[in-house]
Amino acid sequence: MAGGGTAGHTSPLIATAEQLAELAEVDILCVGTPKGLESRVIPEAGLELAMIPAVPLPRRPSGDLVRVPTRLRAAVNQSRALLRGHRAQVVVGFGGYVSLPVYLAARREKIPLVVHEGNAVSGLANKIAALFTPHVVTTFPATDLPHAQMLGLPVRAAIAGLDRRATGPAGRVEFGLPPTGPVLLVSGGSQGARSLNLATIDAAQRLLAAGISVLHVLGSANFTDQNQPIEDPQTGATYRPLGYVSDMGLAYAAADLMLGRSGAATVMETAMTGLPTIFVPLPHGNGEQARNADFLINARAGVRVEDVELTADRLVGEVQALIGDPARLRLMSDTCRALAPSGAARALAQLVLSLAVGKD
Repeated sequence: MAGGGTAGHTSPLIATAEQLAELAEVDILCVGTPKGLESRVIPEAGLELAMIPAVPLPRRPSGDLVRVPTRLRAAVNQSRALLRGHRAQVVVGFGGYVSLPVYLAARREKIPLVVHEGNAVSGLANKIAALFTPHVVTTFPATDLPHAQMLGLPVRAAIAGLDRRATGPAGRVEFGLPPTGPVLLVSGGSQGARSLNLATIDAAQRLLAAGISVLHVLGSANFTDQNQPIEDPQTGATYRPLGYVSDMGLAYAAADLMLGRSGAATVMETAMTGLPTIFVPLPHGNGEQARNADFLINARAGVRVEDVELTADRLVGEVQALIGDPARLRLMSDTCRALAPSGAARALAQLVLSLAVGKD
């Protein structure tokens, strides 16, 4: 299994690995790079991880671009050695810099290859791999790849099966939130998001005065001693800043509304759990975040605010409008759950196992 760099690649890998282990006795080897998030989260998930060097493709002409063929050849050779040593029957890739060498190694070793694309707009590694494997699965229906079959996003069972209503009270106790009253969850992902953090901090007092509590996950690098809890003496609403949350399921359950980026994991996890979300796409990259939430926005199951437009005033206005309309929130929640398939991890694991049997 290959994938790394960001949680968007590692989280579905881990979720699929869990399902594989549940369905069969299977020997799993994950492949990553030393610089990626996978170097920490994959071993933490109890999975074996082998390392190969990253081979990023420079966006502009440079000396690094000239060295790409040599670096890629070396990474492919290392990947072939790993596949042979592991006696791999199937290779599953989730994108990121680490995936392309493993894809090419699988092709040369004539090992069946399954590619999962997490975003609405495919990354380069998956675009290349889709040209030489018929087993291409996607998260979103509009992803333009050869042989694409939409399965959804593999997520861990704790998220896919989350009952927000039943788990909500425990979530509120865990994060020190009031047992009643609306809660806004703010998270820009594992690294945080500057624009979301600034707007939320500037809006916090007004939200609290309106009786809306805020669970604010700033990202570990952005959390300092200056980020302190606040409680409004009139409404009892509280502002709870945190650097990192290890169990996002509890955070989803504690909240009535979320403000977040529109990475694939955030879009699909909030949709599966029925948590209405205000999406603020990352303003750069290859444009995938601007499209990931389209299916929810078009169905009026989510709200999109452009990064440049996210001010404290805009945030307060959007949050108060949604919190003040419980019927709309319920409809958004129901529509989210109807649109987001929750069985992707099991379906992908079953596909992988069927190919392994065929390989025998």
